[in-house]
Amino acid sequence: MYENAFYEYLSSEKRYSVHTVIAYQTDVKQFYEFLENNYEISNPAKVSPSIIRTWITDLMELKISPRSINRKLSTLKTFYRFLRKNGHVTLSPLEQIVPPKTNKRLPEFVNEEKMDLFLNEEIFSDDFTGIRNRLVIELLYNTGMRLSELTNLKTVDIDLTKCELKVLGKRNKERIIPFNNSLAIHLGEYMKKRSSAIEEEYDNKYLLLTAKGKKFYPKLVYRIVNSYLSKVSTLKKKSPHVLRHTFATHMLNNGADLNAIKEILGHANLAATQVYTHNTIENLKKVYKQAHPRA
Repeated sequence: MYENAFYEYLSSEKRYSVHTVIAYQTDVKQFYEFLENNYEISNPAKVSPSIIRTWITDLMELKISPRSINRKLSTLKTFYRFLRKNGHVTLSPLEQIVPPKTNKRLPEFVNEEKMDLFLNEEIFSDDFTGIRNRLVIELLYNTGMRLSELTNLKTVDIDLTKCELKVLGKRNKERIIPFNNSLAIHLGEYMKKRSSAIEEEYDNKYLLLTAKGKKFYPKLVYRIVNSYLSKVSTLKKKSPHVLRHTFATHMLNNGADLNAIKEILGHANLAATQVYTHNTIENLKKVYKQAHPRA
């Protein structure tokens, strides 16, 4: 009834990415299906807190994780805020709802020794594909950028002289990220190789391109990261986001200010960055030995 206007609001006013809007659409659609199948309701104004609780119970019986349920609840809260703002409902049925408890999940990351070994080993070929794939890993680990920021990175947004690049983050917020000389060298090598390696005509607007000159896509980044991380890491999850976690953890463990990490990662608030204040056992032991008089 009001869904399309809600999605337009998310896209235009909230400036959410296409991926995020699709996730919201999926959650709202599934909720409406539940209402129609169980209560023959299509009007969100007729939804009560007890219906919400039943819906949560159904999700739990389907073995949906508490984290995923809370994400769906967050979607509905946003939906009902939109409905109230536009006068379609007077109350939100979610105001009395207590969300399921979730286990605090620490970010997975690759330790520094393995990351050093990984980037120093000659596991990348010296052809275009090898140089490009190494650059993918280097960019994710050296800048902490998100997957979407990587695939949308434009050549014009990279300044090799100043060793900095510009990314377009969530809600179309731009930020500048510094990088080291090593990454600058690899970027230069890749750009030279790219012009001679791709035979077809290509648009050099975007930095990362396939062998056929097409813009990079997320699944390809996943495959590259998973393939190369499998050579050095036993982590179950070997995604681009693991390298973002690795960047933040290594920066923090080596003395970087939490606020600086927040700015580089593009977090809206410090709470999102504080998850990285976890410490590895090795780092805790090191601090203990240095600080305790009897250690």
